[in-house]
Amino acid sequence: MRYADGGGLTAKARQRREAVRLEAAALFGDGIKPPEVARQLRVSCKSAYQWHQAWQQGGATALGSRGPHGQRCKLSVRCQEKLAAYLDQGPAAHGWDEDQVWTGARVATLIGRKFHVSYSVSGATRLMRRLGFTPQVPARRAAERDEQAVAAWKEATWAEVKEPGRTATAGSASRTKQGSPAGRRRDAPGDAAASPRS
Repeated sequence: MRYADGGGLTAKARQRREAVRLEAAALFGDGIKPPEVARQLRVSCKSAYQWHQAWQQGGATALGSRGPHGQRCKLSVRCQEKLAAYLDQGPAAHGWDEDQVWTGARVATLIGRKFHVSYSVSGATRLMRRLGFTPQVPARRAAERDEQAVAAWKEATWAEVKEPGRTATAGSASRTKQGSPAGRRRDAPGDAAASPRS
């Protein structure tokens, strides 16, 4: 999920927002118009008008919190616990013995194999994070890579190829703009153009 509990707000934040909406309902009951409610509660006019419409249709209960939103997890709590145990065993225990990293794609495949539930790679990644695991990205290297040749090239050739950086010089840091007028001679070309006309 994008947020902590799938709905964008923690339980405490949902309670705080619900309290503001219920305060708005009390103000609507006193006959105060939505723009004034928005000003008093420091919310947008749009929100105040939406709350007013909901209050007119269902009273203060219509402004109560509906709980966390978001899609429910496809796996039950028991299955999530089993998945966490599988992830603790490591990728080699489940057929990925070339490296020891859990990627989102591997976890999606594992979920499909063990629980017969289809997950996207991003969904599997979010589920991993919710279970306390972090997905890793395997290092991509060419199969033909010769480590000794790479090390030799770094020692011999890289030192020759690498150029020292430009040295700092006095003047402007810009390649296209000259130095500031403060450093320019008074009799320099263009000085008359900068003086005010009379």
